[in-house]
Amino acid sequence: MNRMKTRLTCPCGEAIKGVDEDELVVKVRDHLKENHPGHDYSRDEILFMAY
Repeated sequence: MNRMKTRLTCPCGEAIKGVDEDELVVKVRDHLKENHPGHDYSRDEILFMAY
């Protein structure tokens, strides 16, 4: 069974947390849109970087 990934630290240093993987993906995409325009990642890419 895979452990749910709920955290990701952006290379800019921002720590992002979600209650589950769905919320984490939304929060990461919001962070990217606001802070790193043009950097879009798929759900799988985000979860690959998450822990």
